[in-house]
Amino acid sequence: MAKLIEITDFAAPELDVYARFSEAQLLHCFEPREGLFIAESPKVIERALDAGYIPVSFLAERKETEGPTKDVISRCADVPVYTAGADVLKNLTGFPMTRGILCAMRRRALPPARELCRNSKKVAVLEAIVNPTNVGAIFRSAAALGIDAVLLTPGCSDPLYRRAARVSMGTVFQIPWTFFAADEKWPEQGTALLHELGFQTAAMALRDDSVRIDDPRLAAEEKLAVVLGTEGDGLSSDTIAACDYTVRIPMAHGVDSLNVAAASAVAFWQLGRENGTKERKEREGEG
Repeated sequence: MAKLIEITDFAAPELDVYARFSEAQLLHCFEPREGLFIAESPKVIERALDAGYIPVSFLAERKETEGPTKDVISRCADVPVYTAGADVLKNLTGFPMTRGILCAMRRRALPPARELCRNSKKVAVLEAIVNPTNVGAIFRSAAALGIDAVLLTPGCSDPLYRRAARVSMGTVFQIPWTFFAADEKWPEQGTALLHELGFQTAAMALRDDSVRIDDPRLAAEEKLAVVLGTEGDGLSSDTIAACDYTVRIPMAHGVDSLNVAAASAVAFWQLGRENGTKERKEREGEG
């Protein structure tokens, strides 16, 4: 049975994670061990629980404890659930909880990039993408369209930030990901590691020597890393120079580029489509 605790003291230290800690403070609150993150909405929390993340506490609107969030809360019978009306929670958190529930959860140690890529064939590399909405949207596309893993450079927004995880619909808990380590400096050591593991690298950028995303050479690559750049400036010139391909998405009506999240979805779909066609032909040939 859920441990419901009515909120009577806004200053209670148990509520700091929801009311007073920034994303950075949550990340570092247990150093040198992994910190916390906040999951928002029943769907996101459910996927985090399915992936084995450990809940610390819930913050839920009173009516939600008997509504859509009941099943999620019931999975964590010994975890405290702090609750109050919608107006109280808005005053506490500073924003309306339109999805009715938050959950503070423990982070886990991230795997090394080498380990993550060892059994992967298609990976996405995110370079300095700082907008958590874009990071979350890229993860959702990656999970839906056949990307095996996501690698992030240190300048990227954290996929477990509340907004990123929510926009991803919890797919950040379903697709493997990690940050490049400090000694895997991007792009030099990072691209060298990918090449060592058998990947060809494709930089999404508008250059005179760019190939189209439907170029058959890309579909023929056994292992491919799709490299996506920051909003606005795109990939650095050093990254483009270090990659095997420079790739563009053909545009109409004079449009020069897409938002990075939209571009990722187009690229992942095209590459997955080509790969699926190749595998089908191979099966038919074997038959």
